[in-house]
Amino acid sequence: MSDVDLDRGPFWFGGAGIGNLLREVTDDQARATVDAAWEVGVRGFDTAPHYGVGLSERRLGDALAGRPRGEYAISTKVGRRLVPGPGDGVDDDGFAVPNDPVRQWDPTADGVRRSLDESLGRLGLDHVDIAYLHDPDVYDLSAGLTQALPALAALRDEGVVRAVGVGSNSVAALTDAVATGLCDVVMLAGRYTLLEQPAAELVARCADLGVDVVAVGVYNSGLLSRPLPAADTTYDYAPAPAQLVERARALAAVCSRHGVTLPEAALAFPRRAPAVRAVAVGAQSAEQVRENAARAAAAVPEALWQDLRAEGLLTA
Repeated sequence: MSDVDLDRGPFWFGGAGIGNLLREVTDDQARATVDAAWEVGVRGFDTAPHYGVGLSERRLGDALAGRPRGEYAISTKVGRRLVPGPGDGVDDDGFAVPNDPVRQWDPTADGVRRSLDESLGRLGLDHVDIAYLHDPDVYDLSAGLTQALPALAALRDEGVVRAVGVGSNSVAALTDAVATGLCDVVMLAGRYTLLEQPAAELVARCADLGVDVVAVGVYNSGLLSRPLPAADTTYDYAPAPAQLVERARALAAVCSRHGVTLPEAALAFPRRAPAVRAVAVGAQSAEQVRENAARAAAAVPEALWQDLRAEGLLTA
């Protein structure tokens, strides 16, 4: 179990959005978004070099500059180093930024250390609380778990970071990562949500082993983000299949009977698992942050979960 206090307000702030995920936001909008998170009591912040090829880290560091360092926790990620790119177009990995720099997979111990040092430079900090190996399954899971993760564990043992783990949307990859015995915490993206729980066995295993879980992607990238899902909504950043839209609408109908909105239930669900110590939620505006804070504060009755199970809409 991590010795980092993961209970940092209503949720952790997910920094992909202020790295221009899918669309551009200005520096002022990014700053206002982080300021709003602080104002609603958020004291945990997650980012990564991947998010806008360094833009999220720089913006988050600027926004947190001057805040008391002991009052918040911050996590970033390693595995993707940033190297000079062609500069002749836009990023091809979902962020509205130029393609300079670009990402380069580097699971070596030297690469991990250099990645973390470069992140600290962009953040303007002398340490982060948690360092995750980011999406090793996208590149080379074996190299990630035999090279990069032990290198992170060495940094933890040296006191450079307080906790280490792996972040991924692959249940298989995180299961293998937990089996190494090196993880204090895992960041589980989109696989333990109100919509679907393919990671239920992994979450239970983490509880048994004392590995903390931070759940992200709790809205399944859009499908659960509105009280009544629209036909043209998204799931995993692609158009949602019709059967999943129907399932989300069925979930929404049960929620409505209990005076709860679908997004409120989506935020509340993961925290019911003992291993899930925090939920991270991204935002690209101050309004979205405040909306998520209101959702997180909503009371969700136990009877809702009972009815969802009775109707076959919830298995975990």
